[in-house]
Amino acid sequence: MAEDRPLEERYKACMVLSGAADALGYNHGNWEFNRDGESIHREVAEMGGVSKLDVKDFPVSDDTVMHLATAEALVETGDGASLKDLYLALVKKYIHCMNDMDGRAPGITCLSSTNRLQRMGGTTWQIPFNRGGGGCGAAMRAMCIGLRFPWPEQEDLLVAVNVESGRMTHHHPTGYLGALAAALFTAYAVRGQPPVEAWGSGLMQVLEKAKEYVKRSEYCVEENLAHWKYFEEKWRGYLEKRGILDGTGKPQFPANYGVRVRERFYSSVSFRGEGGSSGHDAPMIAYDALLCAGDSWVKLADHGFFHGGDSDSTAAIAAAWWGALYGFRDVPKSNYKGLEYRDRLTKLGEKLYMLRGKPLLAEDPCLSNQQ
Repeated sequence: MAEDRPLEERYKACMVLSGAADALGYNHGNWEFNRDGESIHREVAEMGGVSKLDVKDFPVSDDTVMHLATAEALVETGDGASLKDLYLALVKKYIHCMNDMDGRAPGITCLSSTNRLQRMGGTTWQIPFNRGGGGCGAAMRAMCIGLRFPWPEQEDLLVAVNVESGRMTHHHPTGYLGALAAALFTAYAVRGQPPVEAWGSGLMQVLEKAKEYVKRSEYCVEENLAHWKYFEEKWRGYLEKRGILDGTGKPQFPANYGVRVRERFYSSVSFRGEGGSSGHDAPMIAYDALLCAGDSWVKLADHGFFHGGDSDSTAAIAAAWWGALYGFRDVPKSNYKGLEYRDRLTKLGEKLYMLRGKPLLAEDPCLSNQQ
């Protein structure tokens, strides 16, 4: 249970283990871009299994670099800022972090969008609607937003920050709603309620809040609403398949849910057969892995880190939630002790713990409830 570990440890673990899982799932690009999931599992086994992997040999990918950027903007604006201050800080951090992308395989959408923001002088966070902006680049960096705004009374704020930060680069509902799912589930993990099996049902309800926020924002409303249903329908179908659409009961999995069966399933829920590469299925596959794994880090890795899709993104998201639930419990130290940027991630976890739940000074008129 979440309550078994101190909350501050869980905050640090959320940040650190997300980075560690990203690094392991990425493996210098060898596993992220390997479409043969079974061969990845064979390689892991030949290396001695998950517990024998030493993360010092695995650099982080663009996912962690951008997650760091998000967390640093949240921390540096603190609790004495307006939403505008926060959004402009995020723009600045996203532009700057592109200088740290050598060998980390940044996504095309993130690169082109941050270039656009830079050309706009860093004075606005709004870019045009993008019909091709449904990738997972907004989801992979949003978990820390749930650490900053974890409480139920902050849900409107959580929605606003994820929609706006997400569409800074991925201005398409499939993209930025992935960010909302990643952050919302992190907030659920921090609270320890509702049960993990009910998280998906909670997301379906919060999607209605997000839709109302987008309408009130009066920015590219028609385009956003025209492309809204894909994310919603994909998630509804997944939750129905697992038997947890209403948030009750236990998820239903195939009797044999081995690597080959998972590969087919991950591909089936994806946009173009590459599991985890879009905003809807990166958190979906991460959630599937978490539901299967329970409190087993090794099983989480088996299901969520190593597959023939966007493995580092599903890994980063799943491990963030797992860390927010269970801290560092039973995680092999070799999996995270030598992690690149571990100190930065740890300190950000500590600072987000201190900032958790604190209001901002001024809010957005698009919020339904002022914080």
